[in-house]
Amino acid sequence: MSALTWLNAEAFAVFDQKVIWSDMIGNTLGLAALALGWRRSLWTWPAQLLSGLILVAAYASAHLAGGVGKQLLVIGVAAWGWTQWRRGRQQAQDGSIAVRTASWKERGLLLGGAALGTLAVGVLFSAFPNLSWSPWADAYIFVGTLVAMVAQARGLVEFWFAWLLVDLVGVPLAFTSGLAFSGLVYVVYFALVLWGAYDWYQRSRTPATPSALEGATA
Repeated sequence: MSALTWLNAEAFAVFDQKVIWSDMIGNTLGLAALALGWRRSLWTWPAQLLSGLILVAAYASAHLAGGVGKQLLVIGVAAWGWTQWRRGRQQAQDGSIAVRTASWKERGLLLGGAALGTLAVGVLFSAFPNLSWSPWADAYIFVGTLVAMVAQARGLVEFWFAWLLVDLVGVPLAFTSGLAFSGLVYVVYFALVLWGAYDWYQRSRTPATPSALEGATA
């Protein structure tokens, strides 16, 4: 049995929904990445990259092109986010990773980019039905993931809410696509998002320490 065949094999069943290994392992790593992101750890990015690699197999097995595209974006942006956080780790309130709330201009750019991107990708998926059986949901997830990760890489508190909005569509779609584990971890994701958003918001209101500022200018 090849590694790909094993990853897409059934691990167990729950509530008459089968859970495949790639769905379970990839989403467990995704949860770990989200928890590491809350802690502002650089390891959030390698965890996201590995999660993306494994979940490509899961979404490919469910014939969700948008999900596959989402994970390819996760892989690419995770590499970029790692470099962004390595450069900015000395500019934080406590000498780790600086976080802040987005300006109104940044929020407008993120929302505008999400809307235009979803429209463009939705039209593409609709024009080529073989790419997705749920073109607009896939487009929303595809673009929303990119927006959330870009916001995370820039240390913006709003990234937590972007992830929540993506999951509100992604989780029901995962259940209907046979990716039950993706849906089952929603409660944990939701709790982590609320906790992480609160923690990052509180830290964004804390002035940078003198040592952190010295490290940023050294």
